Amino acid sequence: MKTPDFTLGIEEEYLLVDLDTLALVEVPDALMEDCKAALADQVSPEYLQCQIEVGTGVCADIGAARDDLRHLRATIADCAAKYNAAPIAASCHPFADWKQQHHTDKERYNQLRQDLGGVVRRMLICGMHVHVGLNDDALRADLLGQMSYFLPHLLALSTSSPFWQGEDTGLASYRLTVFDNLPRTGLPPNIDSWDEYQRSVDALVDLGLIEDSTKIWWDLRPSHRFPTLETRICDVSPRLEDTLALAAVNQCLLRMLWRLRTRNQRWRRYDQFLISENRWRAQRYGIDEGLIDFGRGEIVPMAELIEELIDILEEDAAALNCASELDHVRTILSRGTSSTRQRAVRAASEAAGADHEAQMRAVVSHLIEEYRADL
Repeated sequence: MKTPDFTLGIEEEYLLVDLDTLALVEVPDALMEDCKAALADQVSPEYLQCQIEVGTGVCADIGAARDDLRHLRATIADCAAKYNAAPIAASCHPFADWKQQHHTDKERYNQLRQDLGGVVRRMLICGMHVHVGLNDDALRADLLGQMSYFLPHLLALSTSSPFWQGEDTGLASYRLTVFDNLPRTGLPPNIDSWDEYQRSVDALVDLGLIEDSTKIWWDLRPSHRFPTLETRICDVSPRLEDTLALAAVNQCLLRMLWRLRTRNQRWRRYDQFLISENRWRAQRYGIDEGLIDFGRGEIVPMAELIEELIDILEEDAAALNCASELDHVRTILSRGTSSTRQRAVRAASEAAGADHEAQMRAVVSHLIEEYRADL
């Protein structure tokens, strides 16, 4: 069996805020032109005019991904500063109102507005996608169902959207409550072969409901454009090193599942109903309340689950030269996810006597600082 390349590609979406008001602003045409002049096709508009999307090239390893993504993040920040603006890498703006945002005038986005109606108007959310290169379609189909087990773990570690329209939602990832209103989202179905997957896609294409599989927005999907599995469940992370740790875990997980396959072994494929319960727990609690270990039949704290996962992936991290990035997951656990830190900033501002508006502005200022921290 040919060893896959396990290359990496990372896509991130950012929100643009005014440095004076800390409210969202639409990306000026001149700013987008500056970004494109510096980054070419690695930067593009997103659905809403207040968003910017970046994507690394095909990276041989996590070190290359770090260099590329740091350059992308720094360039966006430098270009934005010329317009008295700054990017934040959080999945929801703490106090923005989605009803005041406008979508980008682009054929694909105009069609989405027409096809999806009111639900797409609320898409004031940002995510992070990780592509891992695999060598054939049969392998992608085989690993799709097995990898689904770990999607709640990745979500829990990435949560960065506790606030929505100025209110604490009580969730660590409010983003998913918005995204899940779209069709063809959520956990991928249990698929037994590439042919089965392709037949399902073709059925919708033949009916004229979708043009291709780019309009299938599962938490994990075979990429339409690249020979990869694309993990889409994660909130975008304010800190660069957290993003890289999550990308490394993705890469190691898929190598581990491939390694089992070479030994005629595989990870047990659980029913969507069960994995969905863990997905909800990750969405609601982040890393605070643990996930269900179905083999043990009990809820296990995230710290214990992650230690077990790091132990399982140690061989793969060594082979992929990302041991330090895998170890950084422990830092996420000890420091808390962005949702935890955002709430701490708001609480500290409240304790200092700030009113609600000032508390929310303090959270945005914190997100600007975190974006810059690892550059």
